[in-house]
Amino acid sequence: MRSATSTARTSPPHLLLKALAALLGVVLLGALGPAAAQARPARAEAAATGLHISDGRLVEGNGNDFVMRGVNHAHTWYPGETRSLADIKSFGANTVRVVLSDGHRWTRNGPAEVAGIIEDCKANRLICVLEVHDTTGYGEDAAAGTLDHAADYWISLKDVLAGQEDYVVVNIGNEPWGNTDPAGWTAPTTAAVQKLRGAGLTHTIMVDAPNWGQDWQGVMRAHARAVYDADPTGDLIFSIHMYSVYNTAQAVTDYLNAFVDAGLPLLIGEFGGPADQWGDPDEDTMMATAERLGLGYLAWSWSGNTDPVLDLAIGFDPNRLSSWGERVFHGANGIAQTSEEATVFGGGDPDDTQAPTAPGAPTASAVTATSVTLSWPAATDDVAVAGYNVVRLGGGAETRVASSTTPGVTVTGLTAETAYSFAVYARDAAGNRSARSAAVNVTTDRTTPTPGVGCSVGYRVVGEWPGGFQGEITIRNTGTSAISGWNLGFSFADGQTVSNMWGGTPTQSGATVGVAPAAYTAAIAANSSVTVGFTGVKGAANTSPTAFTLSGTTCTTV
Repeated sequence: MRSATSTARTSPPHLLLKALAALLGVVLLGALGPAAAQARPARAEAAATGLHISDGRLVEGNGNDFVMRGVNHAHTWYPGETRSLADIKSFGANTVRVVLSDGHRWTRNGPAEVAGIIEDCKANRLICVLEVHDTTGYGEDAAAGTLDHAADYWISLKDVLAGQEDYVVVNIGNEPWGNTDPAGWTAPTTAAVQKLRGAGLTHTIMVDAPNWGQDWQGVMRAHARAVYDADPTGDLIFSIHMYSVYNTAQAVTDYLNAFVDAGLPLLIGEFGGPADQWGDPDEDTMMATAERLGLGYLAWSWSGNTDPVLDLAIGFDPNRLSSWGERVFHGANGIAQTSEEATVFGGGDPDDTQAPTAPGAPTASAVTATSVTLSWPAATDDVAVAGYNVVRLGGGAETRVASSTTPGVTVTGLTAETAYSFAVYARDAAGNRSARSAAVNVTTDRTTPTPGVGCSVGYRVVGEWPGGFQGEITIRNTGTSAISGWNLGFSFADGQTVSNMWGGTPTQSGATVGVAPAAYTAAIAANSSVTVGFTGVKGAANTSPTAFTLSGTTCTTV
């Protein structure tokens, strides 16, 4: 999760500690040079089954490299969002990291529920990384659980996990140490790994770094070899979480290269891109370097964050990708361009050399200023069509803009009053690609900057601490027509000031505040809402504003 504030649950003192980490910079202690690399613990490669580690790489049971390209999904807090895995798959992901609870801090996810999640992953042809989130920030967050407790949880699920080694990676505990004495991470991490192996679990195990996952003091980097060698199977992969500490290309590349040079398996188990009060993560370098080195990455997160700037999909709606979602799925080195499905689902058959037929010509519908829905007659294949890639045509070149497992997709992030040309390719599980479909030409609508006929605004204080607070503003379109572009106005009564905002861009003159939307909050459909969050500075009093306008229209306060 993002920094010590937790992308799903926040606690203000942790904001300050995480900010301290960012200010101190990346103090990457220890070195993992080539001389440190050793042979993996002895095991018979011929006996390897399921996902495992070979020569510092995550591979499938058949020995093929498997490079994770996917996202995190906060299942334990949103168990009703049962469509999420299918939606994540529709954008081309090959992996999903699923947030679970061992019952220490949140409601325990029991065996039947976990078995259902695994089957959902398999039905959607996704490798399933299962993680316990209750360990987040142990040693600094008093509510956090231990890795030992998390290990007991996995052992209690042994019967559910048995036989799923091809499909499941066990991530023992999320960010299992805070910024307080992070050197304490090594011993309990080693003990938890050995406890799972002693209980007979043979899955690939993933371990997260201390310092809230970011390892800015280099503890995991310095001790990774010892932890790895303590696993008698050698099927252990390290996970670094990259947020604002990794705000330069050098910080990113130095860390990733250190593990690769040492022959130690690593992936980016969480990462963010949008800037916040702690810094501006260099997601471009993260994604480019992961692709160059053949390392996996899992973006945080699909939806449901209390800091919605990190929602890839707004309100769990796959048709409303945020700018962060567009970057992860459709940007350079993104999931649509680089993801390859695990061969355990039938992909990579060397005997399948026949490409699918070309899809039918796409048609356009639901055209707005920033999006268009495309649908097309399905392609056929001698085995099965695995999915479709949508490309934008222009200047004699193609740019992949969307992927789907069904013959239809909504392309977002477009520019108003602009002509586009789109076409579609079909692909099968072996990687064979069809001829290109005929193209469809679309011109997006004009941006409508005026709001609908009605609006309501809800304002609440999420948390307070001495001198500061976190607020949340929900803007609802109560009219009958969509809002495309808006400006929110209100005034503080007690001299409060906005210090940082996500979901919008603030301007403030004295007590008067104006908020312009971010790209992913600009459009508000009729009877729908968007949320803007912020942190602010306050004195002794913190009275909530009582009057709001939206582009000059007075809104109802709720």
